[in-house]
Amino acid sequence: MDTVTKTLFTLSHCKGISHHLLHKLLTIDPTLTNFHFHKENEWASYFNIPKEKALAIKKEFASLQVDTLLETYKQQQICFVSLYDKNYPPLLKEISDPPPILYYKGDIRLTQQPHLISVVGTRYPTNYGETALEYLLKPLIMENWIIVSGMAKGIDTIGHETAIKNGGKTIAVIAGGLFYLYPKQNIPLAKKLMESHLILSEHPPATPPQKWHFPMRNRIISGLSLGTIIIQAKKRSGSLITAYQALEQNREVFAVPGSIFDENSAGTNELIQSGAKLVHNASNIMEEFPLSLD
Repeated sequence: MDTVTKTLFTLSHCKGISHHLLHKLLTIDPTLTNFHFHKENEWASYFNIPKEKALAIKKEFASLQVDTLLETYKQQQICFVSLYDKNYPPLLKEISDPPPILYYKGDIRLTQQPHLISVVGTRYPTNYGETALEYLLKPLIMENWIIVSGMAKGIDTIGHETAIKNGGKTIAVIAGGLFYLYPKQNIPLAKKLMESHLILSEHPPATPPQKWHFPMRNRIISGLSLGTIIIQAKKRSGSLITAYQALEQNREVFAVPGSIFDENSAGTNELIQSGAKLVHNASNIMEEFPLSLD
């Protein structure tokens, strides 16, 4: 392991280091060469944090048992990839705030494939939502598209299961660490993904999922993919956060229309009104990416 990756790995386990602080550190010092030499007053100046917090971070960094952590992860078959690694997901590297390090179980090579598509939607889909999702995904899976989602109940779960059922591949991005698979009813699904597909997280494995992790997770779901399909979303939902993050990342957004009388379709219909592409078959999606299919 090179020095930069080891430093990143260690910093990511420091409780005092937030995602934003780590991002700032990398912006100022991309190779983290000077990290050890910053004085407390420089931390306060560069990163706008109290000297006491900077001192606590440096102490925690020095006290972490890195070799023990590495051995534990090896035993659990948990791997990690840093922003500087050739195996880092190429599309994710293009977003404005890519995770500096990703922890994963499964086949990271799936993120290198040319056609990845994300799918998100309500946790409580109707029969229409379930049927529409399978109808759209099956032709994509037959054309070797990899399905990316967040392993939540509802549309996410159906997306992963549709890929598996039809002999395709799928990637789940989770909100907490790999020791906290959520929701619990999806643990059997998670085991399948870790064996033959991929689960990844930007948080160290022992990180319990927090409410604010979910919108952060959504930017990774959209960032891994060429585009995002939204199926059944209320006006205020996490799925719409993913859609708007996809737009900010200059990715395609596809929305499945629904009844004007169904609150589960209010968000998707609004997306279409705002310029998302209305989709009624898989060809509507594939035709947007002719170069990726060469």
